[in-house]
Amino acid sequence: MDVTVSVIKADVGSVGGHTRPSDELLDAVRQRAEAERGGLLLDARVFFCGDDISILMTHQRPPGDEAIHRVAWEAFQAGTEVAKRQGLYGAGQDLLKDAFSGNVRGLGPQVAELALRERPNEALMILAADKTEPGAFNLPLYLAFADPMYSPGLLLSEELHAGFRFVIMDVEHTEGDRLITLDAPERLYDIAALLRDTHRYVIAGIWSRKYPDEQAVAVSTTRLRQIAGRYVGKDDPVAIVRVQKIFPATEEFGPPFALGAFVAGDTRGSHNLPLLPVPVNTPASTFFCHPMVAALGFSLRDGKLTGPVDLFADPVWEPIRHRIVAKALGMRQQGFFQPAMLPFSELEYGGITARLKRLDAEFRVEASRD
Repeated sequence: MDVTVSVIKADVGSVGGHTRPSDELLDAVRQRAEAERGGLLLDARVFFCGDDISILMTHQRPPGDEAIHRVAWEAFQAGTEVAKRQGLYGAGQDLLKDAFSGNVRGLGPQVAELALRERPNEALMILAADKTEPGAFNLPLYLAFADPMYSPGLLLSEELHAGFRFVIMDVEHTEGDRLITLDAPERLYDIAALLRDTHRYVIAGIWSRKYPDEQAVAVSTTRLRQIAGRYVGKDDPVAIVRVQKIFPATEEFGPPFALGAFVAGDTRGSHNLPLLPVPVNTPASTFFCHPMVAALGFSLRDGKLTGPVDLFADPVWEPIRHRIVAKALGMRQQGFFQPAMLPFSELEYGGITARLKRLDAEFRVEASRD
């Protein structure tokens, strides 16, 4: 069966600041999405990570389909109305345009979509992050799909031995999607050279090389500041990852995420902090809004979802979380000095930029004393 999996995510309001959506807001979003189940949608799920709500939908329309995207847009609008009635913080924050124009891309919400032909036992992992940037998944996905030190299936499985094809986007380019396609392992160093810059170069998709029609990964790549022209919140990516058989096993993604890789994030989008794996439906932390990621496992048959399994709720993750939080404490103790605070090019609140412009006018050039 040919199925499209769509994950569309937005922050449309949260309780007491950037923490989590209210139950009533979630119900409004869920009711609009689930009303289409059995008709336009084969199945649907709604969940949150921090203050961001994700709508997971399966259907038989192509990626980017207007009707599918309209369901998500209307669901987030319904949630926004609840947020306004309840006085929630950031009501409608990620809905950056006033009207739906056939597709939510460019309107604010994050979108990841993947069209596939179901395997007899199709296994999926859905990733949702909060308080971070589109490149937050660069290192974990690189390690899972290209590094046998972390993904032993690359050595042990003939299905994976041919490697994977990475499609990488330059998210700073605004006049169309600027993409490059590189094959691992032959172009491994070139892939690494790009993916190290999580602010600019982002994995958009990964494909099997042994089975070139089989897409393994789809990642959202929207940068909100490129749409709004100002800081309106972090980009908070979502991703769809197919696992098992011709792709890395679900368990092979644990060690890459256990690293707690440093990514851009924090409460004002201002600092580098380690990405913290958390159970699904976890509120954002009061500790500087720690960058966070949730992972859900599903099985898919005839477009119907079984699950989820909360992949970061296993008790083994508790000591890992303690270690990652300790990394964050160490970085935040450095305060505003780099590399704790992001470089000026990535600081998205305008106050410091305006201050630097005023200071620049006070500089003077003196003759050299040599």
